Amino acid sequence: MGNGFKERFLNIFKQDEAYRMSKADAEKTLANVFAQAGREPGSHTLEDVRPKDRPAGKRAPGAWKIAAAVLLLIAAAVVFLLFLNGCGVQAKESPAEAAQAAIKTGVGTRNASPECLTPRATGNVIYGNELAEIDASNAAEGYITVSYLGDCPKVKLQITGSNGVTYTFNCKGNGEQEVFPLSSGDGTYQVAVYENIEGSQYASAYTSDIEVTLNDPTRPYLYPNQYVRFDRDSMIVALGQELAMPCDDDLEVVSNVYNWLIANVTYDEEEAKSVQSGYIPDIDAVMERRTGICLDYAALMAAMLRSQRIPTRLEVGYAGIAYHAWISTYIKDIGWVNGIVQFDGQDWQMMDPTFAANSSESDLKTFIGSGDSYELKYSY
Repeated sequence: MGNGFKERFLNIFKQDEAYRMSKADAEKTLANVFAQAGREPGSHTLEDVRPKDRPAGKRAPGAWKIAAAVLLLIAAAVVFLLFLNGCGVQAKESPAEAAQAAIKTGVGTRNASPECLTPRATGNVIYGNELAEIDASNAAEGYITVSYLGDCPKVKLQITGSNGVTYTFNCKGNGEQEVFPLSSGDGTYQVAVYENIEGSQYASAYTSDIEVTLNDPTRPYLYPNQYVRFDRDSMIVALGQELAMPCDDDLEVVSNVYNWLIANVTYDEEEAKSVQSGYIPDIDAVMERRTGICLDYAALMAAMLRSQRIPTRLEVGYAGIAYHAWISTYIKDIGWVNGIVQFDGQDWQMMDPTFAANSSESDLKTFIGSGDSYELKYSY
């Protein structure tokens, strides 16, 4: 890896105070990156995941190798002719330029009409007291709404699923209904609202157990929630429709959205310096300024894909030892494709949009490798 990548990597992670990344931790994370140098990138081919009842096509085995060899010969001939004519070889495209060129245009056969599911608090199943109200009427759809009714300025919500993972959120208060995902599948969830006493001390305002049986395990990842906030009037929904219009299937939608994000959004180092713990992405604001941190990247892509009926998880965990965010998508007949991916027509290659926007392809593949660099903690 070159020194340029090292500088970009450290600038991204050592400054991101929302995740408490110290310079020492950033150095350790970078060491983790270098330790993985030389590993082949992990990928899933369509042949590996193609449904058994779907014809694999008539392409002859090894045809892609022949095509690749022909392309290499053509490229070599072009370079040789340029050299003979005294022309210099153009500089390699940047990731943004390559992504922009890869965006598909035209009109495809897939229905690109957006579908924005709207969370509702219908009041059919209510838990609570004078301080908090939990509406679990639509828990089977993968979400609950919570309203804090007291006057404490700092309130937290904790949701612990049947898998024992506890999710902690900030509540706005003032009786505002907020939407929170049920990310642990079926089972018993403990939902608890806490009021701040002083410093980091909190007292329970209300706690209840809720039994959940999901209508579909992908439903929590189609609705908007506190981390992925959008509705039918959001700019991101209109953009998602525009990018989906040229596509023939969900795979192409994922690819188009991914490439647009890489080409048009840059990492915001100034925001990373000042952002506070508990940061929640404002998707429309990020759309306007076209810069953001890793949570912003993940929220943008998740919102666009969800509005196109593609279940998408915004995931938070560790890249090396750096706290980070990325996404996974659910593709019909394939299942969950984990860690955002780049699709070249044959192979899925793990690719995280924050890294992709700020690094070369070779640097990315060296770091991501087989995906072991990523440790998932939470899904939203």
